[in-house]
Amino acid sequence: MATKETNDEAPADNRDALEVLESEAKEWEKDAEIDRILKAFRLDAYAVLGLKPGVPESDIKAAYRKKSLLIHPDKTKNPLAPEAFDRLKKAQTELMDEKHRNHLDEAIADARMLLMRENKWTVDSSELRTAEFERKWADKTKFVLIENEQRRRRQLKAQMQEEGREQRRQDEEVEQRRKKRQHEEDWEATRDQRISSWRQFQKGKTGGDEGPEKKKKKKLKPIG
Repeated sequence: MATKETNDEAPADNRDALEVLESEAKEWEKDAEIDRILKAFRLDAYAVLGLKPGVPESDIKAAYRKKSLLIHPDKTKNPLAPEAFDRLKKAQTELMDEKHRNHLDEAIADARMLLMRENKWTVDSSELRTAEFERKWADKTKFVLIENEQRRRRQLKAQMQEEGREQRRQDEEVEQRRKKRQHEEDWEATRDQRISSWRQFQKGKTGGDEGPEKKKKKKLKPIG
């Protein structure tokens, strides 16, 4: 009987061990993907999603769905999962934006052209079909994207400075108009007082010429 019970329990133990191994393998896959995403060049959304440039939109959606389900923070204990998930989501959003994707595609194409020009390669050169070329192309793409990002930041800074100068100019104009309006309001508020003061001044001036008493008319002396 003991032998039979041992034989009956063996399959269950094997299943448990297999489940543990599968779970560990799944966690390893999740950790590996999280690590890959965090090491990918952040300015290259294709690299973050693990895709080749120029893939159709359907591939972008499929890759994002698969990877987001794999590394979702609710499905792994890896503390870096939230950061990796955010980067994955950002990459997908950028590639689904036609304008951003076009800029990225142009930068990648520029990198390829620069690499070919530097090495005097043509589209028929065998070097273009090697793994070494792919590596150099990826490095050149990073260089181009970094330059583009630095240029964008300089332009943004210049724009903000220009907007700051324009804002200060507008503020000065508003302040000048406020002062002018305040001056006019103050002038209007003292109008009656100024008129009264002017009348008093004129009255006092006339009275000062004649003296406190009216001047007597001078009698004309007879001639002869």
